[in-house]
Amino acid sequence: MDRITKLKEFLQANPRDSFLKHALALEYVKIEDDKTAREIFEEILTQDPGYIGSYYHLAKLLERTGDTNAAIQWYEKGMEAAKKAGDNHAYGELRSAHEELTF
Repeated sequence: MDRITKLKEFLQANPRDSFLKHALALEYVKIEDDKTAREIFEEILTQDPGYIGSYYHLAKLLERTGDTNAAIQWYEKGMEAAKKAGDNHAYGELRSAHEELTF
């Protein structure tokens, strides 16, 4: 059974599990289904804005697909969330990616 199918099965039992959704979005990134990946990342961050890792991956996806303004906004939202959570490592990664894109 492929990973996407398995993750969807797990999500049927735990539909609000941000970790499973994040893993599913990453699988869609791997197969270059950027639309579906973006939708899942945005769903995660709408329902669970404290799920810090999704900010970076969503912004990278947007950056790669040429939506620079949206990528910048998501990096900034991620930095705010990481700072609020006291996650200095994630904050540094988000800030670094943001700076690479804006300077």
